[in-house]
Amino acid sequence: MAISLRHIEVFRATMQAGSVTGAARLLFTSQPTVSRELARLESLSGLRLFDREGGRLVPTAQAMLLLEEVERSYIGLERINSVAQSIRRFEHGQLTITSLPLFSQTLLPRVCKHFHQQHGGIGLSITAQESPLLEESLSAQRYDLGLTESEHVPRGTRGELLFCADMVCVLPEGHPLLSRPLLAMEDFRGVDFINLSGLDIYRQTLDEHFRRAGVDRHTVIETTSAASVCAMVRQQLGVAIINPLTAVQESGRGLAIRPINVSIPYRVMLIRPDYRPSSIFVDTFCKALSDEVLCLANALGCA
Repeated sequence: MAISLRHIEVFRATMQAGSVTGAARLLFTSQPTVSRELARLESLSGLRLFDREGGRLVPTAQAMLLLEEVERSYIGLERINSVAQSIRRFEHGQLTITSLPLFSQTLLPRVCKHFHQQHGGIGLSITAQESPLLEESLSAQRYDLGLTESEHVPRGTRGELLFCADMVCVLPEGHPLLSRPLLAMEDFRGVDFINLSGLDIYRQTLDEHFRRAGVDRHTVIETTSAASVCAMVRQQLGVAIINPLTAVQESGRGLAIRPINVSIPYRVMLIRPDYRPSSIFVDTFCKALSDEVLCLANALGCA
């Protein structure tokens, strides 16, 4: 028979209490039980742990050496217990999230702020990457959550529509088109325009709407990111039509938003892996995401 945790528990209680009677009281058991377990521990370990002097137990040098190791073990157990309690109280853990760079700059910062205020002990790891690496990493089950633009869900995952709102026009302060509450394609004829890259799928959809309207807009600058577009608009270089997330974030800082009379839906998909173990942290973060996109919808007047 090997030494058991019960033997160690009885030994530690005896050392703490200084007597069999005190140990029995600490462990809510009987004195004979404590004496029996101590005797078994001495037999199994081959150590003389106590001297019996006048009905009292006096720890030996061997007992003191053993107690040092026992206390180290209990410190480890207490740490495990503390970590378990922290996990229950949302004070420990980590979420891994991957998204397009756009979402790490617009949607996620406010979500992370609100989440951190409630669950500060949970670490958040956010990796921004472009397609197709984004979708490949989600299929490989490397992340707890993903945010994409594509409605095509990567294999090995499940997706849901998190947010959908039409593209909007951003204009610099004092621009003549600000006098109009709704902009038509024809309003952009002859107006300096800042475009996204020709490879952008939303740019391609926008090009088709202008072609159908017979409007050949005057492109002065073409750039690859919506944040860069807004910086150019802020410098009075032209107007632009961009995604609503960036538009809301940049509005009020030398920029204004106007809706356009054609619908170009901009979608955000929430992706979860099928085979990665889930946790309550994921569900809580998803709730924070849902709350944030509701605020965005309200800001855009599309709730």
